Amino acid sequence: MSIYQTLFCFICTHLTAGEKHGDELKRNADVHDILRRTLFHSYSTFGHPRGIHDHERIIWLGDLNYRINLSYDETCDLISNKKWSELIKRDQLVQELQKGGTFEGWSEGVLDFAPTYKYEVNSEKYYGEDPKIGRRTPSWCDRILSYGKGLRQQSYGRTELKISDHRPVTATYMAEVEVFDSRRLQRALTYTDAEIENEGDAAEGTQRLMSKPGR
Repeated sequence: MSIYQTLFCFICTHLTAGEKHGDELKRNADVHDILRRTLFHSYSTFGHPRGIHDHERIIWLGDLNYRINLSYDETCDLISNKKWSELIKRDQLVQELQKGGTFEGWSEGVLDFAPTYKYEVNSEKYYGEDPKIGRRTPSWCDRILSYGKGLRQQSYGRTELKISDHRPVTATYMAEVEVFDSRRLQRALTYTDAEIENEGDAAEGTQRLMSKPGR
């Protein structure tokens, strides 16, 4: 989509699930494949289809499924004490961004809210407080990232809808866009044409005077 003369792209994905060691590499591969294979065809313009990175402002959101590399109990203890910085150190996506394993050049806001997955539906309890029903280490599976100059994130957080085992995340951005004023350009072009024409007439008159034979 375009806003004035600036191209925007929004990607919503559900990447490979799993919290086993190495599953993050599958998610990295998903991202690489999506970036490589996604093309947008336009019937109103000529030229080649656009890829994701052919856009100027890009937002990627969804269940990216990256996990926290800690045990269930360790993670819950840090959550109860709101030690987000300690959890961030063990977050797979943060680690992959730092070492360039995926989303190279992309950025994300500060994670200063509790992990969004996995909850018991219609509950504030993480799935696994009762070990008999199985456990999932709480993680920031739901993320929003951005790419491109001219995007400034204003907020990043989660909402408390309980109809799913995820808590949705939300973000707001301030975006710069290029505005093309066709009327001003037309006036400028018209003025330039008139100038060129006047200069041509003046040059022709000068040439005639110079060519006039003397008496």
